[in-house]
Amino acid sequence: MVTGAGTGIGRAIAVALAAAGHPVALGARRVDRCEEVAAAVRDAGGEAVALPLDVTDPDSVEQFVAAATAALGEIEVLVSNAGDVRPVTVVDATPETFAAQLAVNLGGPQALVRAVVPGMVARSRGDVVLVTSEVAVRPRPRMAGYVAAKGGLEGMADALRMELEGTGVRVGVVRPGPTSSEQGSDWDAGDIVAVIDEWRRFGFMRHDGVMQPEAVATGVVTMVGLPRGASLTIVEAQPEPPVRRPAEDA
Repeated sequence: MVTGAGTGIGRAIAVALAAAGHPVALGARRVDRCEEVAAAVRDAGGEAVALPLDVTDPDSVEQFVAAATAALGEIEVLVSNAGDVRPVTVVDATPETFAAQLAVNLGGPQALVRAVVPGMVARSRGDVVLVTSEVAVRPRPRMAGYVAAKGGLEGMADALRMELEGTGVRVGVVRPGPTSSEQGSDWDAGDIVAVIDEWRRFGFMRHDGVMQPEAVATGVVTMVGLPRGASLTIVEAQPEPPVRRPAEDA
C-alpha cells in the first residue's frame, strides 16, 4: 500500500515494490494519475490497483484500506508517502493553513497506521514505512507547517516503534533530501524566489545536486526486503554533489 502514489516519490516507490514482486495498492486524490501508474505496473507483469484516497478524511482512509484489502489481500507493507508543502512562515501562516499542513503530513499517516497496523499485529508481521524529509532534522525557513509536521512524524515513528516492539511489525523512516518531484510546482513565482533566497542565506543550497525519486524508492525496497529478525529503522538519502574537476579546485 503506497499513498501519494500518482507522482514523484510515491510513483517510484509503487513501481519499485511491484518490480520486487509486491502487489501494490496505489492511493491518491488524483486517482487518474494512480491508474496510469497501475496500468504501467500491470503492463510490466505486476499486480496493481488504483484507488481514491484523501488522507485528511478518516472515512476515505477506511474505504481505501477496505478496498485495497478486498482487491489484493491483507496488507503486509504500508508506505505512507502522501504529503504537501506550502511556502509559509511561522508568523505569517494562518491557523487554518498551518493546521492543514499538519493534517496532511502528520494526521494522515496516523490515520493510516490506525487503520492498517492492528491487522498486522494480529498476524504478527508487517512493515510500516513513513516517508519524512530531511527538514525533520535540519529545518528550513519558510516551510513552517511542513517542518513541524515532518519533525512530529519522526517522533511518532519512534513512539510507534516502541509501542510495536515484540509484535513482529517493523517501523522504518525513509528521510529524503532534495528530490525531483512535483512538490512546489504550484507555488507562486515570488514565493519560490523568496524561499530560495532564504535557503541560500542559511546554507541549504551548497550545490545543485538533486535526486531522482527512484533513489528514494530503492531505500524503501531495501528496508522492507530486509530478512526478518533485523530492521532498518531509518534510511536517509541525499543527492550526490556534482563531481568537481581538478581545475575547479585551483
